[in-house]
Amino acid sequence: MNATSAATAGAVIFLWLGMVLAISFLEAPLKFRAPGVTIPIGLGIGRMVFRALNLVEAVLAAVVVAAVAAAGPPAAVVVLTAVTVVLLAVQLGVVRPRLNRRSDRVLGGEELPRSRGHVYYVVFEIAKVIALTVLGISLLAQ
Repeated sequence: MNATSAATAGAVIFLWLGMVLAISFLEAPLKFRAPGVTIPIGLGIGRMVFRALNLVEAVLAAVVVAAVAAAGPPAAVVVLTAVTVVLLAVQLGVVRPRLNRRSDRVLGGEELPRSRGHVYYVVFEIAKVIALTVLGISLLAQ
């Protein structure tokens, strides 16, 4: 694999990983513990933050795909890249829209029970963190 492409993809992967860890596993749960933050306020903030994160993730994923495609990578790197992109695509195309519809209802004043959709999102985030970590380490070995 081309060293420049591997270094570029690796740097972008670790940037992406850091963003996911900081926002999904630090900011998101903590905002609901802050004094005065109600569920509707937390949801409103969360929607804005995750919309921005997901946009950046899509751009970073495109950069990684381009760098990997240009590098003549080993099959393992191709598979890990595909897995990571598919996880992100499912989050953005399936899980997030369902969460958005639910949060629209909550923000509209409906009282709803706890959502399982957030559990699915977290499961995908954990899987994505694992995929990003393994992919990043694989790129370092190139």
